[in-house]
Amino acid sequence: MLQLTRTEPNNPDFINLIKQLDAYLAITDGEEHAFYNQYNKTDQLAHVIVAYENQEPVSCGAMKEFDADAVEIKRMYTIPSYRGIGVAGKVLKGLESWAQELGYQRCVLETGKRQTEALAFYPRRGYKIIPNYGQYALMQNSVCFEKVL
Repeated sequence: MLQLTRTEPNNPDFINLIKQLDAYLAITDGEEHAFYNQYNKTDQLAHVIVAYENQEPVSCGAMKEFDADAVEIKRMYTIPSYRGIGVAGKVLKGLESWAQELGYQRCVLETGKRQTEALAFYPRRGYKIIPNYGQYALMQNSVCFEKVL
């Protein structure tokens, strides 16, 4: 049975999942990986969820404050053998619920055009494409999303 655990960015299981995510992104982002990677440091995160199946970490996600009424969803990752069965959706829902508990009204996020799974995943969960924000404004590979909670 899948268990979602709220934790902090120094959680060893989260760190291990993030290493797998970064290895994947280094391939898909190619030459732009260094640019994107600078905005994915875990020291900026305060709220992390790790999903466990039979005590094994299989998925994660995190969030940080974006502005007074929004959080930015970061570091979403599911190991390949657990993709397509709803695990990432449960992690995302857990983050959204946590954001609401903290008083936030929106979630925003950025993903890359080469992350085709992500481009299909977020719209199915109510996220709408918005103009690229902040550091992603001029990045041709970036796609930004928002969901009102």
